[in-house]
Amino acid sequence: MFDKIEAKTVGLRLVQPSDAEFIYNLRINDNLNKYLSSVSGEVENQRQWIEKYKEKEQNNEEFYFIIYRKDTQKTIGTVRLYDFIKEQNSFCWGSWILNENKTRYSALESALLVYELAFKKLGFEQSHFDVRKNNIKVIGFHKKFGAVKVDENELDYLFIYKKSDYLEYSKKLTRFLK
Repeated sequence: MFDKIEAKTVGLRLVQPSDAEFIYNLRINDNLNKYLSSVSGEVENQRQWIEKYKEKEQNNEEFYFIIYRKDTQKTIGTVRLYDFIKEQNSFCWGSWILNENKTRYSALESALLVYELAFKKLGFEQSHFDVRKNNIKVIGFHKKFGAVKVDENELDYLFIYKKSDYLEYSKKLTRFLK
């Protein structure tokens, strides 16, 4: 469905069942999972979950990506697009994890790729997402992009990020997409 999705140092490819062990190990890594929902089961459960997830992908309901380094093709993380709200032409993204093999700008580049894909290829007009209140670095990251906090609950701040804001902000960052 998607052509090559690549920035300067990283790319995205759709998750496959063969990625189950990599994803499982990311999600059980206490250095990386502090702000994520917990995972249960074993690698085989993760593989089965991915197989079911592929049905959502086939129906264009959600997309789960592996983030990889372009120089080595090594897998370094994941990101997911989900919770597509047609009435608001909005999508959510999350499950964003990068391991210790990431490139210097992999967080920035993978976020840019998410927005490029969602806004320019899938045609969404905004993104809605939540960030754990104690995840200060990621809150700052999203605010720098121009995301606006619209609400909060006990655990999370809720944000909206409009396509028009992304198109303006991304003009400063084109060097990371080439």
